[in-house]
Amino acid sequence: MTLRVAAIGDLHVGEGHRHPYRELFAEISHAADVLALCGDLTNLGTLREAEILAEDLRSCSIPVLGVLGNHDHESGRGGEVMEMLEQGGMLPLEARTQVIDGVGFAGVKGFGGGFEGRMLGAFGEPAIKSFVGEAIGEAMRLENALRALAEEAERLVVVLHYAPIPATVEGEAREIYPFLGSSRLAETIDRFPVAAVFHGHAHHGVHRGQTPRGVPVYNCAQTVIKDDDRRWALVEV
Repeated sequence: MTLRVAAIGDLHVGEGHRHPYRELFAEISHAADVLALCGDLTNLGTLREAEILAEDLRSCSIPVLGVLGNHDHESGRGGEVMEMLEQGGMLPLEARTQVIDGVGFAGVKGFGGGFEGRMLGAFGEPAIKSFVGEAIGEAMRLENALRALAEEAERLVVVLHYAPIPATVEGEAREIYPFLGSSRLAETIDRFPVAAVFHGHAHHGVHRGQTPRGVPVYNCAQTVIKDDDRRWALVEV
């Protein structure tokens, strides 16, 4: 039995918005079995922005899973933003994994650091070591989640904000590639039976790519999929 997963990222809900996604979420509920939100759900990470999105999330009649993005941490209240969205019905993957109809879902925000042979190493100043440490920590959190899920489900899905591969950030300026994602995430993903990966963050990237071992990766930033027939991705897993 397949599961229809809808995914969208980079909603960037602002305090001046009024029900920006209510109709979209209702539409998705008729077409998909699960909705995955890929971070940057708010614009400045304020509680009011989270409240506006939480109100619209209540129009979803299917399970909603999600992770935060860098914008959601801008005001230093990421934990409270997550709590507000959880009250609206979103299941936070950064807090716990989920199994829906036999498919396991794991997610983390991810972080930067670069891709493949050009990944930044933890050498030199403390600031560099801290930056790389954050990327390694996110990959380790994802690995722990996938390891636990692999005992419960044969098919796994990963939800991220930052990209795990360079293919889906193509179109962005190469100078900012190191800030768009990290291959450390892909290295982790390729050790498990992952059926699909969803992320956002790269607004000018490419919709689809794959990890070195062939796992499909979907960039679901709104600006990437806006030219399709719909404003969100739909993948069967």
